[in-house]
Amino acid sequence: MLSQLEKTWVQYISPEGVLRTEGQTAWEQLSIEEKKSFFRWMSFIRQFDRRSVILQRQGRIGTYAPLEGQEAAQVGSALALGKEDWIFPSYREHGVAMIAGMPLSQIFLYWMGRVEGCKPPEGVRLLPPSVPIATQIPHAVGAAWAAKLKKETVIAVAYFGDGATSEGDFHEACNFSGVFGLPVILFCQNNGYAISVPFSRQSASETVAEKAQAYRFPGIRVDGNDVLAVYNVMKQAIRRARTGQGPTLIEAVTYRKGSHTTADDATRYRPASEVEEWVKKRDPLERYTRLLKEEGLLSQAEEKEWADECKSRIDQAIKEAESSTPVPSAHLFAHVYATLSPNEQQQQQELLQRGGKRCPG
Repeated sequence: MLSQLEKTWVQYISPEGVLRTEGQTAWEQLSIEEKKSFFRWMSFIRQFDRRSVILQRQGRIGTYAPLEGQEAAQVGSALALGKEDWIFPSYREHGVAMIAGMPLSQIFLYWMGRVEGCKPPEGVRLLPPSVPIATQIPHAVGAAWAAKLKKETVIAVAYFGDGATSEGDFHEACNFSGVFGLPVILFCQNNGYAISVPFSRQSASETVAEKAQAYRFPGIRVDGNDVLAVYNVMKQAIRRARTGQGPTLIEAVTYRKGSHTTADDATRYRPASEVEEWVKKRDPLERYTRLLKEEGLLSQAEEKEWADECKSRIDQAIKEAESSTPVPSAHLFAHVYATLSPNEQQQQQELLQRGGKRCPG
């Protein structure tokens, strides 16, 4: 049944890196620099991701959520947004955060457990990563509602995984968006699993996109490993939202190459044949790289030069993050409650007696 549904999804670049007839117009509308930017961002994000896994294994950052395999979904969607738009991410949108303008060193600080990693620079409308599943979706809807009431052309986008569609927050957000015709995009990166639970065990419907029908707005299913298709679908959804035509649910069908987080072991629940199919035959970066080379837009020398540049930038960001002024241990009690409860006050006092420093407030 799923193979039949796949025929209805949007795909412009085949897994072999061949530009399909349906994608010719979208491809021709891009400048050479825009075409290359897709490659640069995807390869940069992949190198960042692989380096982050190594840092976690070395004990230099905390538990980390890898995104390798989902680069096209994040790059294609984020590059379509404007600086004025609001972004509400989950915990796996490091690529989206980079494109939005979050400094790389601060992204590393977030994974080091530092609150500085949650605060974007002035003018960057990026909310902190949301770890509780689906809670960011109603927040995005609220921002979109505010924009509509203020008669702004600003839109909001919520990023989430397929597991979030099993939460009430998702359905409440869809219902509210549909009723009020809000300028919001609900962007689901369906990587097939909510940690270890396959999508088939989460939903009786075979796709996420079809859920939009119940709320009377469009649901679009796109090949999430095809950066060109994702970019074009996102552009269309943004145009709808800005012109008062309401929300869109986008299901970007993709796959995380690794485990859910560095604390997970995906080999315990994913068939090896399935992993091999996605990793070896549907890789988003390899697919797009083949297309660029076929079009004469990328050479091996350019590819290596960019890889070296990425490494240099990542090295510098790690150095900046690790050289940040250490925070006092009592910082554990900051940004949790406006006023500490008696229990937290007692814990803080015990920490102070052991040499910790009192946190502000």
